[in-house]
Amino acid sequence: MDTVQNLKAFLSVAQTGSFSAAARRAGLATSVLAKRIDQLEASTQTVLFMRTTRRLTLTEAGQRWIARVTAVVGDVDDLMAEAARPSRDLEGSLRIKAPTTLAGLYLGEMLGRFQNHHPKVAMDVVLTDRALNPADEGFDIAISVFGAAFSGVVDVPLCPLQRIVCASPAYLAARGTPSHPRDLSKHDTLNFRPTGDVWVFNSAQGPVTVEVRPRMSANDGQVLLAAARAGNGIALLSSYIVLPALRSGALVPVLETFSPPEIWIKALIPENRMPVARIRALVDFLAANFAPPPWDREAVTIDDRLQAPRNE
Repeated sequence: MDTVQNLKAFLSVAQTGSFSAAARRAGLATSVLAKRIDQLEASTQTVLFMRTTRRLTLTEAGQRWIARVTAVVGDVDDLMAEAARPSRDLEGSLRIKAPTTLAGLYLGEMLGRFQNHHPKVAMDVVLTDRALNPADEGFDIAISVFGAAFSGVVDVPLCPLQRIVCASPAYLAARGTPSHPRDLSKHDTLNFRPTGDVWVFNSAQGPVTVEVRPRMSANDGQVLLAAARAGNGIALLSSYIVLPALRSGALVPVLETFSPPEIWIKALIPENRMPVARIRALVDFLAANFAPPPWDREAVTIDDRLQAPRNE
């Protein structure tokens, strides 16, 4: 029995939803593909598909298999490709999870430049702002700003990330400026839903924790930025999102003596994917491009332009 071919058959059937479609993709007879699935189920003593006259669906066990089988088959394909490839060019696919706003502002451009350097590398980029385990969900790399750590997953720090509490001048003129985090209970707040509705601040006396009752919650920072600019409340936003509005005066910082704790942007890589050359190359590329953070470099450029003497 060819286990690898049977695993590939399982993935193909799971992706297409039928034996016939998977067989056409593989250039095989439907009976051959069905036999491979039968062999796989018999050897594992596990039912992977529910079969009816109208539908073919994954069982719960089959759903649990998807991410692991994808990784195993990918590793085998990588090994065979590297053995057969005379050059040292990077080649193959990468499945990447990235935060929505960070990808739109910075990561998308970085990934594009990486592909320019390595044209044989394909990418499947999924934008989501929730914490996830890349090993369980079939990602080669997950870019994250959350503190969660997972067994069997390597954390690679990319850069520190400051968060800033801010509001529009119009909002503060109408509602007043809080002097202590506890004052937020009297204000409208704009909350990034994935991090929860508890805001933590550093102070000379130690951490201060405040539970906010948001006027708006969203899982995208740009939505909260727009609401803050419109004067709808006080927001806690990542510096890369809010710095342009602070520089223009559209927003102003508040509670500056009570800074939120620093967090890190990091890359999460399943341990069994770390030896793959294209994954290591991308992580090294991202680490280099986040040192220093690109939004800090932009701040220096803008400040230099503002301070440069004018030719009258």
